[in-house]
Formats: sequence, C-alpha cells, structure tokens
Amino acid sequence: MLTTETLRNIRLIIFDLDGSLLKNDGTIGDETKHLIKKLEKHGVLFSFATGRLHSAITKYAEILDIKTPLISLDGCLIKNHPEGKIIFESFVPTKYVSQVLGYSENYTVYVALCHDDAIFYTQKNSFIPEIMDKLGARYEEVESYENYIHETLEVVLAANSFTVINNIREAVSFPFLSRVNTSFFQSHSHPGIYYLEIRKKGSSKGKGLERLTNYLNIHKRNTAVVCDWYNDISLLQKPVTKIAMQNAIGEVKELADFVTSKTNNEDGAAEFLEQVLKSKIK
Repeated sequence: MLTTETLRNIRLIIFDLDGSLLKNDGTIGDETKHLIKKLEKHGVLFSFATGRLHSAITKYAEILDIKTPLISLDGCLIKNHPEGKIIFESFVPTKYVSQVLGYSENYTVYVALCHDDAIFYTQKNSFIPEIMDKLGARYEEVESYENYIHETLEVVLAANSFTVINNIREAVSFPFLSRVNTSFFQSHSHPGIYYLEIRKKGSSKGKGLERLTNYLNIHKRNTAVVCDWYNDISLLQKPVTKIAMQNAIGEVKELADFVTSKTNNEDGAAEFLEQVLKSKIK
C-alpha cells in the first residue's frame, strides 16, 4: 500500500533495467522519460541497479541525464558517469577465480570473467556471447584467462543443465563460503540456460543500495526500487518502497508494496512515477 506521505517523501528511485525500466527492445518509454524530468525538478534523484556491466548502462544514464552513481554487476561496482568516479568496487580474490576456473574444467559448462568494461572468454567458451544475459556488454575473446583474473568483479558460469550448475554451486560454496557470494538462477532471456554468478562476499544489489544511500546521505525509507527478477530480491529485503512490474516473477510481487498494472513493454514504470509526481505537487 502506497500512502501519499510515503510517495511525497521519496528522494531516490533506483531502477532495475531489463524487464523494469527498459522495454524488451531496449528502449525507455516516452512517458517515463517525461516524468523523470519533471521529478528531477522536485529534487528526486535516479539511479540503476543492474546485472549489466557499467559500460553497458551509461547510454541510459545519458538519455535520462542521470548524474547519480550507478550500481552495476549486481552491486560489485558503484560508479558515476561521465566522470568515472568509483564509489565502490569489489574484486573476486584472485585465488578463488583460479580455483573456480579449475572446477569448471570438470564439467560441461561455459565460464567468463566480468570486468568493468568487458566480459572475457576463451575459445573453449566461445558460446558465452550467445547465452549470457549481460545485455549491451562488450565481449572479448582472449587466449588465456591468466592475465584477466586480477580485476575480476564477477565470475559467471553457464550451462543448459540445472544439475551441472547446482553441483558446481555446492562444490564452491563450502570452501569459499566466507569469502564469496553465489547467485544461482535461470536465464531471463535464454530458456533452459542456468547461471552461477560468483562475487566477493558483500556484493549484491541490496548491499549496493545501502552503499549508495549512505554515500548520498539519503535514508532508505526515502528510497524506492522498481524491480522484476530474482536478482532484485536483495533490494526488496531493505526498508524501502518496493515496486514490482506487472511482468515480475511471483516472488518479487509478493514482497512488493505496489504492483504496476502494466508491463515493462507498456511503460509500466510510468504508472508509479506518476503517483510520485502527483504527491509532490499537491
């Protein structure tokens, strides 16, 4: 339930991108763009919290003229644009990257290393660009991972078998549990593909939200999040105003304070933004 007072006090709105702010064709609805400009005049700030690379989201910040730092790679990096000032970054410890690469040799699985500006893969993992959900990313094939393990923000493993990915998750979780976080989920856009994402402990969208609100000196109760997918659940576990898209998964809708009547393809985000604007001008 959204009250007028809650809406009036919102100072920061954080969007998930794919399936939330963006339509399936990668565009932002005209009404959403119009409302964001109006709300900025009322002092509302905007940001993103996405699984995409930072380099794959800056064009949307430019379209909306957002200067607030952006949360990328599910909380591994918080960085503003265009200055490039890093608020937070979290590299997977090198020895764990090496050990995960070793584990991957024992399974029929594809693996990639995500950095700030590109996703690196080897010839053996040449299907990575076709099956990953990191939309807008720059993919680069390399001869070996040896020179790329030191500044890895996220290791991603992908397979068309639930059992294979789950086995690897169980294998790496026990020895690495105190040092890394793992996320295990089905692909958003490639049916039948499962991912295991490995990040340094303390990196998630929810943690990214905490770090960003602390940096901006904005209380979480004055923050809203707009979400749709499994990797958004950590955002919804924070004491913020929670908005789910009509196309969101059931688990997200259950945690939401408000579910839009329209999907992302119908510019559903504008439905919530209009309510916020109305509360500000009363």
